[in-house]
Amino acid sequence: MDKTENKRRRGIYLLPNLFTTAAMFGGFYAIIAAMNGRFEAAAVAVFIAMVLDGMDGRVARLTQTSSDFGAEYDSLSDMVSFGLAPALVMYEWSLASMKTMGWQWGKLGWLAAFFYATTAALRLARFNTMVGTTDKRFFQGLPSPTAAALMMGCIWVMDGLGVSGEDVRILAFILTLVAGGLMVSNVSYYSFKEIDIRHKVPFLMLLAIVISFMLFTIDPAKVLFGMALVYTASGPCLTLWRKYRKYRARRQG
Repeated sequence: MDKTENKRRRGIYLLPNLFTTAAMFGGFYAIIAAMNGRFEAAAVAVFIAMVLDGMDGRVARLTQTSSDFGAEYDSLSDMVSFGLAPALVMYEWSLASMKTMGWQWGKLGWLAAFFYATTAALRLARFNTMVGTTDKRFFQGLPSPTAAALMMGCIWVMDGLGVSGEDVRILAFILTLVAGGLMVSNVSYYSFKEIDIRHKVPFLMLLAIVISFMLFTIDPAKVLFGMALVYTASGPCLTLWRKYRKYRARRQG
């Protein structure tokens, strides 16, 4: 019996890790697609990886198959899908063309991509070490999936409009640095973890969801990119508001 129990402990749960593997495959496929000039497919693959990444944890909790192995594997998958993939896809799409402006600009292009990949790794490492010690209502720094959505949404929208990466290489350069910097910043972002779909919600929320689905079917690229932009901007706004409330409380005190 003891040997059987030890074998079970050494095993892994299959179902949630299948979702994690599928999410990592999405990031890997995005890199391959970008290498072949298929940037829209690359962007879509990363967004699919986001959906799968959001499902693996929920599946693990619903089936009571959470484990330390799954948590570590999920972080490695996130690094591929939301760290390396967006950085390399953005480099292939736009940042590589900066070398036509001079060799110094060419170096800045791949350094920006490296900066994004590094900050994604730092963001994930910090998140893992702060689990259980911070306010669950808020994230510290921009979540890596949202940073990836910002990068891939820009590529998807521009590609759909027929704008090449070379035409907006400076914008892509700035966007890459901003997304990377926000990931390792102390800017607060609302986590939405307090929302419980099992409880009653206002009727207007259901109406908002229906309208969102309608807009998504019309132009998914612009809708997803717009949502990523709004959420990214919400962090600095929320942080400034919280600082203002503290400042006002100190003055009143």
